[in-house]
Amino acid sequence: MPDRVLEWFRAEARDLPWRRPGTTAWGVLVSEFMLQQTPVARVEPVWVAWMARWPTPSALAAAPRAEVLRAWGKLGYPRRAVRLHETAAAIAGSHDDTVPADVHVLESLPGIGSYTARAVVAFGYGLRAPVVDTNVRRVVARAVHGAGDAGPARTATDLADVDALLPADDGTAAETSAGLMELGAVVCTARAPRCGACPAREVCAWQAAGRPAYAGPRRPVQGFAGTDRQVRGKLMDVLRAADEPVSRGALDAVWADAAQRDRCLLTLLEDGLAEQHADGRFALPA
Repeated sequence: MPDRVLEWFRAEARDLPWRRPGTTAWGVLVSEFMLQQTPVARVEPVWVAWMARWPTPSALAAAPRAEVLRAWGKLGYPRRAVRLHETAAAIAGSHDDTVPADVHVLESLPGIGSYTARAVVAFGYGLRAPVVDTNVRRVVARAVHGAGDAGPARTATDLADVDALLPADDGTAAETSAGLMELGAVVCTARAPRCGACPAREVCAWQAAGRPAYAGPRRPVQGFAGTDRQVRGKLMDVLRAADEPVSRGALDAVWADAAQRDRCLLTLLEDGLAEQHADGRFALPA
């Protein structure tokens, strides 16, 4: 299966800017922060503008947090922007402005977990590091284990499964990791897999078993309308659009439920995404 996936990936991979020759490990790290729970189509233009403005960790670290949050725009989950800003400062200050190439060192930086660390090592440095996300887990569950889906994450088992599929040499292993992820994103999708276009169809255990339906536990689908996340986004929209601090009334106007609105404003202040001035007005953090 890995050979088939690799051959397919080399021919069919999407032309994404962070995959192009010359992209630094910093560019890969930025893309991974932005791609968390956000579609590629929304990330691509923001990533391009971001890298043109802040091509190194030290460049981002020197920027005011307010400008970082404005540049993050509508990607959502703006705490990711704060963590990326903090990570840039750590890399600039403690790692000579160079993104570390070690998984454990990366995991010690703000906002970087096991997946992101491994993705940077594999895609930023071309080293052998099993990279496991939802798409990869689904591909392995189907092609290797014959299951309709992967079910709840099992970190050690999932990593071992992917590790067993990767070739021994660094470059080919890193490319295979990217291929497995791409296959799950565009072919072996959760709801409408395009098995006729799958390079691994002839060796897929799920296909051989008659594509049995997944009957295990599923993660609940989270809505958006009416949630605190939606309210926080509306409040952040007001702050990002303002050239100067805004009154409480300007924030009150975006959501009718006062209790929910106040709760969300408080969490923005606690998360360092907003600040209140002495005169009572609100702004992005300086």
